[in-house]
Amino acid sequence: MSSGRASRQARARMIAAAATVCALSAAAPAPQAVAAGTSPYSETYRPQFHFTPEKNWMNDPNGLVYYKGEYHLFYQYNPNGNSWGDMSWGHAVSKDLVHWKELPLALSHDDEEMVFSGSAVVDWNNTTGFGTKKNPPMVAIYTSAYKDGGKQAQSLAYSTDRGRTWTKYQGNPVIDIGSKEFRDPKVQWYEPTKSWLMTVSLSSEHKVRFYSSKNLKDWDLLSEFGPAGATGGVWECPDLFPLAVDGDEDNIKWVLVVNINPGGIAGGSAAQYFLGDFDGRKFTAEDKGTYTPPTGTVMQDFENTDFGAWTTTGTAFGAGPAAGAVAGQGTVDGFDGKGLANSFHGGDATTGILTSPEFTVDSRYLNFKVGGGRHPHEPGTLLEQGDPPAGTLLADFEGGSYGDWTTTGQAFGSAPATGTLPGQQEVSGFRGGGLVNSFLNGDSTTGTLTSPEFTLDKDYVNFLVGGGNHPTGTDHPTAVELLVDGQVVRSTTGKDGEALNWASWDIKDLAGKKARIRIVDDNTGGWGHINVDHIMLSDAEAQPVSQETSVNLVVDGRIVRSATGANSETLDWASFDLRPYAGKKARIQIVDLNTAGWGHILADRFTAADAPAKSAVQRADWADYGKDYYAAVSWENAPGGKRHIIGWMNNWDYSGAVPTSPWRGAQSIPREMALRTIDGRIRLTSKPVGSLESLRQSGPPTASGVTVESTTRPLIGPAAQGKALDIEATFSLKDAERFGLKVRTGAGGEETVIGYDTTTQELYVDRTRSGAVDFNSTFPGVQTAPLKAENGKVKLRILVDWSSVEVFGGSGEAVITDQIFPAPAAQGVQVFAENGSVRLDRARVWHLDSAHD
Repeated sequence: MSSGRASRQARARMIAAAATVCALSAAAPAPQAVAAGTSPYSETYRPQFHFTPEKNWMNDPNGLVYYKGEYHLFYQYNPNGNSWGDMSWGHAVSKDLVHWKELPLALSHDDEEMVFSGSAVVDWNNTTGFGTKKNPPMVAIYTSAYKDGGKQAQSLAYSTDRGRTWTKYQGNPVIDIGSKEFRDPKVQWYEPTKSWLMTVSLSSEHKVRFYSSKNLKDWDLLSEFGPAGATGGVWECPDLFPLAVDGDEDNIKWVLVVNINPGGIAGGSAAQYFLGDFDGRKFTAEDKGTYTPPTGTVMQDFENTDFGAWTTTGTAFGAGPAAGAVAGQGTVDGFDGKGLANSFHGGDATTGILTSPEFTVDSRYLNFKVGGGRHPHEPGTLLEQGDPPAGTLLADFEGGSYGDWTTTGQAFGSAPATGTLPGQQEVSGFRGGGLVNSFLNGDSTTGTLTSPEFTLDKDYVNFLVGGGNHPTGTDHPTAVELLVDGQVVRSTTGKDGEALNWASWDIKDLAGKKARIRIVDDNTGGWGHINVDHIMLSDAEAQPVSQETSVNLVVDGRIVRSATGANSETLDWASFDLRPYAGKKARIQIVDLNTAGWGHILADRFTAADAPAKSAVQRADWADYGKDYYAAVSWENAPGGKRHIIGWMNNWDYSGAVPTSPWRGAQSIPREMALRTIDGRIRLTSKPVGSLESLRQSGPPTASGVTVESTTRPLIGPAAQGKALDIEATFSLKDAERFGLKVRTGAGGEETVIGYDTTTQELYVDRTRSGAVDFNSTFPGVQTAPLKAENGKVKLRILVDWSSVEVFGGSGEAVITDQIFPAPAAQGVQVFAENGSVRLDRARVWHLDSAHD
């Protein structure tokens, strides 16, 4: 992996990434409890045919190699808990990529290093001397993440007993360039030069480096690739491999997979790829040409000296359009013409809103350019800061002491902080001159801060909170807790951002009880701290205030579309789908309500058009378009020359908050990769490994020749219901605007919608009503993937597990992987069509047996 959460957030501080908006619900859902005596692998959300460790945290797959009849899956693992930390290599083996056996820990962290992501090879010719030609060693090449100073370098470990026990090489590290952003080596044997080839990431530079070695110990730099494609986040876990185009062994292309976080196609983490050629030294990506957006009617291009009929509040946007960068700002580029809207006037500390006149929606799309900070609009937040509700102040942390609050540990010090602490991103959103801030001496300190007892005599507890997202009930929380009779009855955490925002607990059911507030920092990893201020008892709920930097479309007084920057001064195209609002009155708002890092927004060239403009992210190529497919890497030495790939089925946006226990983290189904010519263009395609079909139960329920018109109904009936399914369906287009299947449907409107939009020619997954979705604001949503019908037909393969869906569209060029957390009773499968009819040619629904013994 990447560096994992701790280093990720250290990176974020180094590059002054902005704090995530802290729009908080009353409490994050507790992880799924495990009943006493529950057998392993039967917990509510436990995947039945995706690999998970029996317990504890897992992220990136590592060391994928095939040797002596076994596929090895190593993975980033915390042997000591269910949150990120103490990174080591866990280990599992399989004979068929479906049935996995978890083995003891392979490579452990120690006092000097954590063991970050990497790869493994079989050193058949014993070039390292770690084994013999008769018993060639298995060699792991991993990133040493040194605890002293944070340097990352590449190191070796070896095994001579089929990966069961490992020895770290005494000569480590074997490549050290003195960088804190140098990781995730993927090594393979390159036959033309009879040498080892390493592909490794310079993460924050958006580059991949290639090295060569004869013995895995001494390495020579060959070349670099990048920046290219999507660069909105760090580049991690690269992989390079050749594939035949359309099965033609005389037409070989090289695929470079580069995982990115954040900045993926669906937001957060994702796996992009480049096609090109590798000549033994250098990877050259195919030239995709320059991009020309759709033409249309320009509504505002900011080419005049003032904003015209657009109105401003605040001071952030100045008196008129900017001619590029303003005082104190880095180079701004990517805008059209001479002017743009730029809210950096006065720096990030200023705020304001720039609003268009009202207009009637009469086009299909609104295209525009956007840049600046990545602070999305959070539903339910207020655009204007008002006074909090009146009430009884329990603590405002002014006056230079904690008063009669009691502390344990070192994290909170002897008195409140006065703002940002050394080494910390800018802290904002607190009131007055003091706050609780447990970043004292960094994330490494822990402790508690507890109030005296008080009576719950009002309806709400309101408070400001920021900092780390480590909920109560997980290992090592960073949380604000309400204690009644010594038990935690309410809790709230930060959202991995330094900006404080209002949170509220409804306590009407606890009226008259005695209580205490406890602020807990038990985390020493990334974002292992908590910020709190202004705790009140009130009869009204405090509303969180927006801290967005965004472009919004407002219809009927509601924000119905929103886009934000990517923490970049380079503007890029974005698009709003206006079709649902045809004929309605609307306004455009360019909003800067953020005062911390990257607390500004850039916008230009608002254009009404009949087709959507595409951003660099949308123009990039993606191995998967879902929210939950990251750190994808492939196996070496796979039988038959096949290229199998697997990804971590999670997203760093919310990975620490998914409601699972005693494990957290799953791997995707392994996939077989191919290059196919689709619609005149070579695409990387994937399909589930064939051995998954061994889990299919016989006699699948089948439907065929069914026309569905503007309705939703059961696909087949009770026989097709289930929590672990393999579905194949083919539809023939008629006049429906949208159609598809709904899975894991149940009481209360729970459903996960897997559909096709004939207008946009996109496959989509909508998980906004898929069960537990409120543990993070970025979790609910709709993911889309471009997919053209072939001969008027749309083919889908859908894998449904207890907590995920993986959807393969067409020939595998459109794939969407999403976690879901539905109620166990939500097992229905339905077929639907909207605004017209569609023909379901055939659907088969296989129930899948568990892969667990």
